[in-house]
Amino acid sequence: MVVQHNLTAMNSNRMLGITTKTQAKATEKLSSGYKINRAADDAAGLAISEKMRKQIRGLTQASANAQDGISSVQTAEGALTEVHDMLQRMNELAVKAANGTMSESDRNAIQNEVDQLVTEIDRVATTTKFNETYLLKGSNGGVAGSLKYSVANGNIGVSTTTGTTSITVGTAQGSAVANTTVTSKSFRFKGTDYILVESATATDSSKASSSVKEVAEKWSGEAGKKAFTSMDALMSAIKRDHSEDIKMVSSFINDSKKVELKVEAFADLNDAIDFSLHVGADSSDDNKINLNISSMGARGLGINGLTITGDNDDNATAAIDVVADALERVSAQRATLGAVQNRLEHTIANLDNVVENTTSAESAIRDTDMATQMVTYSNNQILAQAGQAMLAQSNQANQGVLSLLG
Repeated sequence: MVVQHNLTAMNSNRMLGITTKTQAKATEKLSSGYKINRAADDAAGLAISEKMRKQIRGLTQASANAQDGISSVQTAEGALTEVHDMLQRMNELAVKAANGTMSESDRNAIQNEVDQLVTEIDRVATTTKFNETYLLKGSNGGVAGSLKYSVANGNIGVSTTTGTTSITVGTAQGSAVANTTVTSKSFRFKGTDYILVESATATDSSKASSSVKEVAEKWSGEAGKKAFTSMDALMSAIKRDHSEDIKMVSSFINDSKKVELKVEAFADLNDAIDFSLHVGADSSDDNKINLNISSMGARGLGINGLTITGDNDDNATAAIDVVADALERVSAQRATLGAVQNRLEHTIANLDNVVENTTSAESAIRDTDMATQMVTYSNNQILAQAGQAMLAQSNQANQGVLSLLG
């Protein structure tokens, strides 16, 4: 018997240390839920798992990208639904105006509604956007949503960047009217004086004078002049005389407290907007879905300058074909958007399926099998208790030497 070295205790302590370390790892795996908590646990498994995680997270985002694509398509298609409805109404009005029972004044009333619908269609195309991206304006020089007014600038002199110009009030009048004092405002635009006849009073009350309507009719017969009894009629006339370029004419009071007219023009025809949706985890071009939306403004649909007025049905009859062509363009664009949406829905379904299966494979590599690990934990717990007991017994073994000394 020796007392300098207790080999039995040393062996028990070494085995208890091994069991304690194994127990600590089992506890870590059970508490974290992962059987790979550091590279040392399974170097190859960690590399494979991280590669799968990259794919899973990338595909999850790709699915979100595709869903955003569906949302943008639905936004554009929803706007075009309203454009379709307005074009259908315009077709109805054109057919109505083409009937021989309509008078010129009837067609003028119909033209007023058509003008408003054309303006609204252009406004919808100009303002519809998704996440600050304009969807129906097209692109100018590769810049989505950028508008130019070069055509209108050449024809009616509006700004090439804002598409607007103003007309200041003037003093032009027609020839003198017998025994009538006339109060009026005039607006000169592209060589024509548009005159608003505000009042007509008798110079000599004992003699007959002309009415406002009679003065307007007399001055309208003079060269370079058109006279009206209301501001709305005057602004409508300016628009109709340049209907291919002018979208809207409105009045306002300037800083000098005088009336001015603001002329807004139709923008130039833009190229289609083209953007891609990234629907994969990798940088391959195969993971891009391209989306192309044509310019859906008034020029893009060919309805700027749509004219129904006239003393016969010629203009209205021609307008039917123009509206029909616009309807066909909108239908074609909506059909394209619908096809893309259906494709994206299948894309999302496939991406979600791949994510699910890849997650299952990654789980098999990295996640803890709780039942199996609990068996290991229980075994180590028993071994730890046994090791502690044996270490205690081994430490007591050398005390038998005292009996020899007694």
